[in-house]
Amino acid sequence: MRDSISVARLGIPAVALVTEEFWPQGDFFANSSGMPEVPRVKLPHPVAGTGEDKMAEVASDITPSIVEFLSS
Repeated sequence: MRDSISVARLGIPAVALVTEEFWPQGDFFANSSGMPEVPRVKLPHPVAGTGEDKMAEVASDITPSIVEFLSS
């Protein structure tokens, strides 16, 4: 969230990738930073350590959402 908000403040389109476990913290940080509109995509938790096949599956699942956010 922090990196996405910093990039968005520079006027560069950004999308935060946040796992479902940390979604509430993402809400809190986005709201407390005054940037609740920064787009986010929810990932399953955990992602790290789940293996290359699972990472590729997650990437494939979320890519359309990322492209949609960055295209609008």
